[in-house]
Amino acid sequence: PKKCMVQHTLCPFIAIMGHSILNSVASLSSFLPSCKPFNLQVADLYCSACKCALCEDCLPNHAEHPKVALSQALEQHRNNLQERLGTVQDRLPQISDVLSFVKEILQQLTNQRASIEEDIQSSFEDLHKQLDVRKSVLLMELEVTYGLKQKVLQAQIDSLLRGEGDITTTCTQAEEALAGDPCVASLQVERELWERLGELAGLGLPCQPEENDQLDLVMETDGLRKSIHNLGTIVTTSAVASQSEAMGAGLEQCIVGHPASVTIVTRDKSGGACKSGNAILSAEVFTPDGSIVDGEIVDHKNGTYEFVYTVPKEGDFSLALRLYDQHIKGSPFKLTVTKTLEAELDVGAKRRGKSPGQKKKGSKRASSALGTPRRKTQNPIEDDLIFRIGTKGRNKGEFTNLQGVAASSNGRILIADSNNQCVQIFSNEGEFKSRFGVRGRSPGQLQRPTGVAVHPSGDIIIADYDNKWVSIFSCEGKFKAKLGSGRLMGPKGVSVDQNGHVIVVDNKACTVFIFQLTGKLITKFGSRGNGDKQFAGPHFAAVNKNNEIIVTDFHNHSVKVFTLEGELVLKFGSNGEGNGQFNAPTGVAVDINGNIIVADWGNSRIQVFDGSGSFLSYINTSADPLYGPQGLALTSDGHVVVADSGNHCFKVYRYLQ
Repeated sequence: PKKCMVQHTLCPFIAIMGHSILNSVASLSSFLPSCKPFNLQVADLYCSACKCALCEDCLPNHAEHPKVALSQALEQHRNNLQERLGTVQDRLPQISDVLSFVKEILQQLTNQRASIEEDIQSSFEDLHKQLDVRKSVLLMELEVTYGLKQKVLQAQIDSLLRGEGDITTTCTQAEEALAGDPCVASLQVERELWERLGELAGLGLPCQPEENDQLDLVMETDGLRKSIHNLGTIVTTSAVASQSEAMGAGLEQCIVGHPASVTIVTRDKSGGACKSGNAILSAEVFTPDGSIVDGEIVDHKNGTYEFVYTVPKEGDFSLALRLYDQHIKGSPFKLTVTKTLEAELDVGAKRRGKSPGQKKKGSKRASSALGTPRRKTQNPIEDDLIFRIGTKGRNKGEFTNLQGVAASSNGRILIADSNNQCVQIFSNEGEFKSRFGVRGRSPGQLQRPTGVAVHPSGDIIIADYDNKWVSIFSCEGKFKAKLGSGRLMGPKGVSVDQNGHVIVVDNKACTVFIFQLTGKLITKFGSRGNGDKQFAGPHFAAVNKNNEIIVTDFHNHSVKVFTLEGELVLKFGSNGEGNGQFNAPTGVAVDINGNIIVADWGNSRIQVFDGSGSFLSYINTSADPLYGPQGLALTSDGHVVVADSGNHCFKVYRYLQ
């Protein structure tokens, strides 16, 4: 019948689109004529203004309205629906990616929970053991102290009892003699009793107590109970990257060689400001080619953080601020790095004719801003580049922000590839051997490896800055243990002393920690500041033949030497570009003669000092200039290997000891 004509026209359309889009298809009811009841004769027209099909009776009412053919309207609606369907379907890959990422976060959260639970159990078991040991010591001390005092008192009692017995016996004998009749026969006995009584009368007996009964227990439990009550804290925040933001002059512009500051405000998913610290925040300043500039993040413990960085040359840079590995609002930011206002006025129009890397006339540095400073001509050392390995990338032999370097006695070079979350191993000749590391925040995973060292046992020790612990792997790359969890805030460099203890340089805490390989803390020293025994962003450490610890103090532009107990032995260096001066020292190593080799990050050079801190020379890097060198080590065949972080490679130089 004609009444079903419109419905029959739509039925194939609805059947094709399927059940999942019935709500959208329901809108097609607008194709029915608007009159009620409508004429059984439906015109092949559609009113665009009223959005309905027209019957013959209602055509006059729509005479002035724009109309199109019904078939055209049906096609247009179908196209609109198809477009909307495509738009919605395009969201599925994004949702799938987010779903995978959130599941990964949940899995890492679950793993972290298990790890923390293990740490809690282990820590309290250790405390129980310590308490049991202390309990045994106290009980033993009690028994020893009691025994000594009891021995004195018992000896006094025994002496008094003997004296009492002698006196009683002699007195009884004398009384019996006096009770008898005097005679010549008893005279001798009485004389002996008289002499014996004389002796007893003058007998020296311990008639005053030779000990006392004091045996008390002083147990200062209030402080301990309070400490136990506050022992351990589960640290977290509700901060999310999508709501957190940055502000400050350092977001857009900074001056060459001058610290710039950026403030980061963390917020929760609703945009509310977070009030506590300890969020996992990372910051990187880099050039268009990916070269990294170092900096320091300060946690104000109130939900805000300050990132302070210094750029060694002018040009265009980018600043990436990540919260839990995700960019915050506006990140990455574009930075313009310029000279000081005075320098701008001095060079005027000439500045436009210079390359960004050129120095003003009279500079002590080479013509390339990233080159090695001129060597001290009276003490040249012709140490040439042997080879370089690496380019920017994520494959074998490629690096992204390599940091720490170590060399093993069996001819291996180990590189902490920070942003690739792995350690790569090469031969002394630069041949790739292996790599290991899986990104993550669970034990055995790496989040930001910055320091690497080789233990005499062959184990590989890795400082993980973002995971805030040190991981220990076998020489094959199999995870064995972690240490420093809950103590470290931002471990940067690691080394091993002659006792096999692990030296950890905590960049964030400005403290040097010394651990046993089992994880037991032996000692720690250092705090934030510019004093002789203080640090400002310390980076790496080495150990000399006297078993002293040599630490590079980045923002204090100096190198400091300490005993294992934390006593300062030597300090040398100041801020500048001259011989023996530093612009933020990083890597450090010691040769067999006790000479100290230092990577000078801001000046992009390597300096050599004797054991007393006197400048000797530079290593010649002019043929292939460094850019922001980081870790540094001496290979088993006596060469210097350095992580050329800004150039995404490591370089090996001849070194004449």
